[in-house]
Amino acid sequence: MRSLLRAAVAAAVVGLAAPATAQETKVGIGISGWTGFAPLTLANAAGIFKKNGLDVTIKKIPQKDRHLAIASGDIQCAATTVETWIVWNASGVATKQIFQLDKSYGADGMAVRNNIASIKDLKGKTVAASAPGTAPYFTLAWFLKKNGLSVKDVTVVNLEPAAAAQAFVAGQNDAAMTYEPYLSTVRAAPDKGKIIATTLDYPMVMDTFGCTPKFLADNPKAAKALTDSYFQALDMIAKEKAKAYEIMGADVKQTGEQFGNSAKFLRWQDKAANQKFFAGELQAFSKEAADLLLEVGIIKQIPKIDDIIDTSFIK
Repeated sequence: MRSLLRAAVAAAVVGLAAPATAQETKVGIGISGWTGFAPLTLANAAGIFKKNGLDVTIKKIPQKDRHLAIASGDIQCAATTVETWIVWNASGVATKQIFQLDKSYGADGMAVRNNIASIKDLKGKTVAASAPGTAPYFTLAWFLKKNGLSVKDVTVVNLEPAAAAQAFVAGQNDAAMTYEPYLSTVRAAPDKGKIIATTLDYPMVMDTFGCTPKFLADNPKAAKALTDSYFQALDMIAKEKAKAYEIMGADVKQTGEQFGNSAKFLRWQDKAANQKFFAGELQAFSKEAADLLLEVGIIKQIPKIDDIIDTSFIK
């Protein structure tokens, strides 16, 4: 009995003597396998988040369901396209964008059969795309509008980007909306079809990172750490490209070389690019995007754009 008591006292003394450790802020982040989001997985795998006092859990959640995970509290932050934040806020899921991730330079596109000469020829055809409220659906609506058509002029089959590309290569549907790394499966099968338009032709896919207003208010230091961690991940890519590409590629079952080929079609945005983007470009694009979302019936009213942007963490 005495020995047990002595052991308990000794353990208590050791516990008192042990130095207090800083508690890491837990945060759940929802993303997809999109190449543009990969620096977030790099920041996690390379210990950058941890070094900055964050305990990050990254969850792969389809874009059509990501806002539901935010609403349920399963995640506090997410990565998605600029117009998607408008959709989420319009549907009652309050979120704010705090930094820009990437801009697509040909990484998002429309694949069509070889006998289709122009986007206008898609009238009456079948197009595979994710559900309304997602980036591929919005990209489809944007491409069609710029060519005098609307989503009402085509039959949309709802398939996620990977499945849309796979189905297209397998001979299903007249066209498909997808993005890297899945767009490369179409590039590799020229006998099945061609890429008729990408974001090089229509520069309108831009991704940002955001969180709930509550998380930002309760954890401003963590929000700043998330932002800084992203920029530090970009620094690592610049300094240790091969290693970074291997890490990011592994997350989507690609070799470093394959990942690098996908990454050629986008530009990650550093701090200077972020500051420029948040100083007017984001707001101007959001207005045009919101008008189209309203026009095609994805939202019923446009939220106040300034309420879904917080520029304080990129300063």
